[in-house]
Amino acid sequence: MNSDKIFVTRPYLPPLEEFLPYLQQIWESGKLTNSGPFHRQFEQALASHLGVGHVALFTNATIALVTALQALRITGEVITTPYSFVATAHSLLWNGIKPVFVDVDPETLNIDPAKIEAAITPQTTAILPVHCYGHPCDVDAIQRIADIYNLRVIYDAAHAFGVDCHCGSVLKHGDLSILSFHATKVFNTFEGGAIICPDAKSKERIDYLKNFGFANETTVVATGINGKMSEFNAALGLLQLKHVDRAIARRAEIDTLYRRLFQNVPGIRCVSGRNEVRSNYAYFPVLVEQDFPLTRDGLYNHLLEKGVHARRYFYPLISEFPMYRGLPSAQRQNLSHATSASNKILCLPIYPDLADDEVRRIVDLIKQA
Repeated sequence: MNSDKIFVTRPYLPPLEEFLPYLQQIWESGKLTNSGPFHRQFEQALASHLGVGHVALFTNATIALVTALQALRITGEVITTPYSFVATAHSLLWNGIKPVFVDVDPETLNIDPAKIEAAITPQTTAILPVHCYGHPCDVDAIQRIADIYNLRVIYDAAHAFGVDCHCGSVLKHGDLSILSFHATKVFNTFEGGAIICPDAKSKERIDYLKNFGFANETTVVATGINGKMSEFNAALGLLQLKHVDRAIARRAEIDTLYRRLFQNVPGIRCVSGRNEVRSNYAYFPVLVEQDFPLTRDGLYNHLLEKGVHARRYFYPLISEFPMYRGLPSAQRQNLSHATSASNKILCLPIYPDLADDEVRRIVDLIKQA
């Protein structure tokens, strides 16, 4: 096996010397959590950078998803996609909500709005779409359905930091949008997440919920949770904002190089979005089609033997895990496009420090297959 391993991603970290003054301030203040000065600064700076009104920071995106459902008092059934990371559906089960899976669009791999309406029942209260790989969903079609049936829309926007659609930030759509700042994401705070709130009142309720439900020292107004982001994570976030545009620009260069090198490679189809005006190049997914000499798993293992750690995002489907497979909506015949994509998908390495020569090596290994 080649000793020079290339992983699907590598967390972007700023120069350590730039972070040390932030740590010095934390040590001097003695404030580590509970909405300290860096937490407040980061919320404001992030809202400005993303072009949104209000941001509520969280310890991670999963807790943010769980809290968003609580904040909107979602119950009953929620229509969602099986083609995502398990946290999307897990957040529903944690709240005692029944997931209802519908198929995806075969091109974008986002939830197919044409499938949503047929899945609505008297118990349906919300739609939980995912901007898969950072490609925006058909937000207008989804909102039209939600308005007709009086449904809430919560976007799992874990992949969509800095993504713009036809009307500005994609994070402005729906009732709430949830971001992830996990180490593997385009923008990271080691661990972290956020809820994008449409107004100050929504943010106030969410801030109560992420702090055990406390409204003040002696008043608890809701059954909250401990979802607060620490001062360490918030300080790193403030610093990362200074670097993220350059990091995304480098991702764009890598994306362009991959697409050029994959021209005229039979059986490899690069996944693209339809609706973004500005992308963040969070992933580089390809579909391994039938006319490629190897199966997807064969290619995955071929790359692994050569030291390239690609990932099968997303395989298996959420609907195939034991806690979901018994649901009527989890049957494969209802999810043909999602099932097909799950069996073909391979996300190739992409991160700012990935060199052009490494990209060429990856593509050459695939061509050699």
